[in-house]
Amino acid sequence: MKTIKTALILVVFILSTTISFAQNVYKNDNNVANNGYDVVNYFTTHNAQRGSQEFSTVHNGVTYYFVNAKHLNMFKKSPDQYLPQFDGFCSFAVAKMNKKVPVDPETFRIDEGRLYLFYNDFWEGKPFNTIIPWLGNEEEMTKMAEKNWKLLKNS
Repeated sequence: MKTIKTALILVVFILSTTISFAQNVYKNDNNVANNGYDVVNYFTTHNAQRGSQEFSTVHNGVTYYFVNAKHLNMFKKSPDQYLPQFDGFCSFAVAKMNKKVPVDPETFRIDEGRLYLFYNDFWEGKPFNTIIPWLGNEEEMTKMAEKNWKLLKNS
């Protein structure tokens, strides 16, 4: 009986940890990360492209889509290599606003093998692409974002 109780407590702990981790990643209403864009494709073709449910996997409680089986397998082998920085939230917003802001998956940058995503839409009635103020200040912005993310990631 004690063994069953211990096992049950362990399962509940693992599930609650996975669920709480998954809630922090930027995902859509269908629990799909990066609005269905293939995170491996950024690295292989340097383009943003939507994946499909046919080539999908669940990682830390969130679904990821890929454009083909090769990208799916690459991700499964080494997911941390392809995951966007700051759990897929806008890198600029994390750095300058200390906030989690959704992104436009087509606005991205790869620096030193790391994927950064950015907000690119209207802000206060005017077009605002956050990659623009990021460019030319990557080192400073990255340091600020990493510092802010330490506290922000669990909020």
